[in-house]
Amino acid sequence: MKEGEKFLGKRIMIALALAFIIGLFCTIYDAVISQFIGSLRGFIPDWFFIGFTFEIQTFIILFFLTSLFLFQNKKRKWILPLWLTAILAIIISYILKVLIARPRPFEIGVVSVLTIAADMLGTGAWNSSFPSFQAVLAFSALPILDKEFPKFKWIWLFLACVIAFSRVYFGVHYLSDVIIGGVLGYLIGNFVVKVENQSNFSEKIIKKLKKK
Repeated sequence: MKEGEKFLGKRIMIALALAFIIGLFCTIYDAVISQFIGSLRGFIPDWFFIGFTFEIQTFIILFFLTSLFLFQNKKRKWILPLWLTAILAIIISYILKVLIARPRPFEIGVVSVLTIAADMLGTGAWNSSFPSFQAVLAFSALPILDKEFPKFKWIWLFLACVIAFSRVYFGVHYLSDVIIGGVLGYLIGNFVVKVENQSNFSEKIIKKLKKK
């Protein structure tokens, strides 16, 4: 590994550590932060964020990411790691949701929630507040994009932040849910990238499938 890459890696880890600490700090003031963000609601921002706040939107964007890799032969091997990352994000998110079982802000009267947002959530132990599944899933794609589409990663980072913020805006998550969820997602994606770089498991699987 080059010195520049090591330095960048350290900076990223420091940033993640700071984000995690900020997320933990936010747990103290989560209710106040949610109420302040809820006070910013209005007709125009409501309809802007409504398109980013549901699970289906995240999956649609993931399919779009998959198409980016499909159109370039040298990058197709990253499709499997991309979806493996998404699967890990889903599994880990729901395990934490069940174990921690944190009520959503609107469920305990911290803020109100739009009816359409509440109707899309469903019920069950798997559907608790921490962590934000959308934040985990959205940020988990960043390490792969950073490696293969370094310019596009900034667009995706913006989208990921909007998706995460929309969850707080509508009162279905606390700020700490999305911050720590984003850090967790990035770590999951970074883990998959490291495993792929060291083992080339996707290329091996593709070769085995071709032989069959």
